[in-house]
Amino acid sequence: MTKSFISASISTQVLRLKPGGNTASFEVSVTNESEQFATFQVELLAAGTDGNLGSRWYNLSPGISAKKPPGDSTKFYVTITDTPVPGFVGKMNITVRIFSLELREEERQLLRLAVEQGIGSIPMQLELPVREFKTHPTDLIEIPVRVYNPSQSPANVVLHFLGVERSWLIEGTDRKLLVPAGTKTETIFLCQLPSAGLAPSGTYPFTIECQQVNGPPSSIQGAVIVSPGGFMDFLCTPALHQIPESRNWRLLKNWKSNAATYKIQFDNASNLTQQVSVEVHPEEPRAFKLEVIPESSQVAPGETTELLLVANKKRRRWLGILPQRFLFEVKAVVSDDRLDVRNDTQIVKLRVLPVVPIWMQLVGGFLLLFLLWWLSWLNPKNPFWGHKEAVTSVQFNGVGEQVVSGSNDQTTIRWGSAGFFNPLINQQLGVIGRNEKGVRTVRYKPVDNDLMAAGLENGEIKLWDVLGNGRNPISSFSYQKDDRVLALEFSKDSRYLFSGHGSGLVLVWDVERTNISTPNNQPLRGKKFDFVVNSLALVGKAGKNLMIGGRYNQLVVWNLEKDKWGRVSYPRKGSQEDYIVSLDSAEYNPNLLVTADNQGYITLWNMQQCLADKGLCEVLDEWSDGHGGKPVRSVALSANGCYLASGGDDGKVMLWYLTAEGKRDPQFSKGKKIDQSLKESEKINSVDIKQTGKYILVASGSDDTEVKLDRVERQRNAQCGNQE
Repeated sequence: MTKSFISASISTQVLRLKPGGNTASFEVSVTNESEQFATFQVELLAAGTDGNLGSRWYNLSPGISAKKPPGDSTKFYVTITDTPVPGFVGKMNITVRIFSLELREEERQLLRLAVEQGIGSIPMQLELPVREFKTHPTDLIEIPVRVYNPSQSPANVVLHFLGVERSWLIEGTDRKLLVPAGTKTETIFLCQLPSAGLAPSGTYPFTIECQQVNGPPSSIQGAVIVSPGGFMDFLCTPALHQIPESRNWRLLKNWKSNAATYKIQFDNASNLTQQVSVEVHPEEPRAFKLEVIPESSQVAPGETTELLLVANKKRRRWLGILPQRFLFEVKAVVSDDRLDVRNDTQIVKLRVLPVVPIWMQLVGGFLLLFLLWWLSWLNPKNPFWGHKEAVTSVQFNGVGEQVVSGSNDQTTIRWGSAGFFNPLINQQLGVIGRNEKGVRTVRYKPVDNDLMAAGLENGEIKLWDVLGNGRNPISSFSYQKDDRVLALEFSKDSRYLFSGHGSGLVLVWDVERTNISTPNNQPLRGKKFDFVVNSLALVGKAGKNLMIGGRYNQLVVWNLEKDKWGRVSYPRKGSQEDYIVSLDSAEYNPNLLVTADNQGYITLWNMQQCLADKGLCEVLDEWSDGHGGKPVRSVALSANGCYLASGGDDGKVMLWYLTAEGKRDPQFSKGKKIDQSLKESEKINSVDIKQTGKYILVASGSDDTEVKLDRVERQRNAQCGNQE
């Protein structure tokens, strides 16, 4: 028989325990029967022990003995503080395991434990499977929490979610649960992050507190980490300035003025607070003294800040007929290089007039030029007189300083929306349509705004260089002759162009691979629908879904990535006389969609759930009293989704104020009329909207052949978009 190296005994064979009351203690004596030094340890084992408790149901002293020589003994003191099996009442066996790692041997003793009904309540144990949730603005995250009841009785508990904005928790901050004794129950808090401007980047710690009836509370901590998102818009205006700024030559102070002031605007559409400044590189550094006021500024998410660039000409010519011309490169500088700055480098121009005007020569020259200009009305291509027939489409460029328009008179015209005159006509691009067909729709290329696409009655699509002379198109393509192009939409990266046609076709064109010498008559792909396609709009965070609206009140979403499409349930089924005539989405809130139909309804949608295949598309708001029940021909959302412009057959242009959730602001539920055609029968065919600084710009085109620009100051008490 092999000799045992461990000799152990326990002080008792039976113990009684009342959880929440008295504890149960005993001693373990251990003798080293080997011929070497050794350490000893003690461990208690019980069948059905809760893994959450581990060894926390008893205390042991010492945890491990010092090394004992042969024949020496040590004592361990054991206190059982809680039942090893939650909720258990009765008798159970406890195994006392005595072992030595050096001797590689163990001995076991059996102990009988009688567990009585406990007194008092035991705190619930909370568990977060994930402690940190990394996310981005507009994301929906699920925060699971597990509640473990270690007591002998079921418990009614209430979980409170604390630490983040209450509006982020879309199903509320409280959860009521019944947790059986000795079991776990799990629940989920849904956290919907707002847009970048309302969710600054950073760590948002939260606490989940557990309250139970007649029992002690417990809690657990976690954090929502919002990653950087969004971008910074940068704009330096005016693009062309002059010294002196005023043309009133009667004022001597204007003659001697040597300074021109440019306004520099940073619009923070991200969730990062930024320290912003500019670097200015003049074409002739020695000719100017430059000053930026203030040198830098801090701009919080969703806010706009302005700097002033003052260019002082050191020496100004006294005489001269032609002005001097100078260029300045203005570059945006931000404190965090993770942030994308749009149009971060801009070139502005400065004209410096002589101190003493040759006014007699100038007046004579201006009179001659004016006479020639006045006589030029005989030339139908002259942009001064604008369009000769109904204006069918208008759109701002990306920074809102220009508007392009298309008309049934087969022309497109580029207009300026900034300058001494409002609007200021810059240039007519020329007659479009070799077959004498009208222009149905125009769209700027979104990334650089250097190209414009025009869709024609004869099925052609033409691309124009809006920065050049505009006399000839740089590209032209078509697929099916005389298939009217009723809608155009560029992809977010400007590489692809989507076209909607009267035949029901929706086609995808590769803009980069075609030019005027090699016409592209083969689209990359397309789909044929059973209704006339009137309008297109990209929706969703990644811009991978194309909304298609048209005849019979049909509304379709085409997932471009998966090449799958499905119909969206429209609130009103339509006959062959019913059309969805206009769609638009918000650039910074791409799940917000607006539709307009010829029954006079404007509808706002939240597309998030249906784009993720988690439910139906949600109608946020709908009304038909904005245009007296007459057809609404065009709608447009501002980039941040806070403002909506609409135009209809009643000849009105309306502005609507929206909430951050995408509904009408209750304070301005009737909207604001900002323009009216001279005749109510002359309908508004197209509108576009742009927010710049403290103003909202709305462009419109109508049957009365006019392109109009209205400027409205933002309402300070509006719920959305009222930051200065």
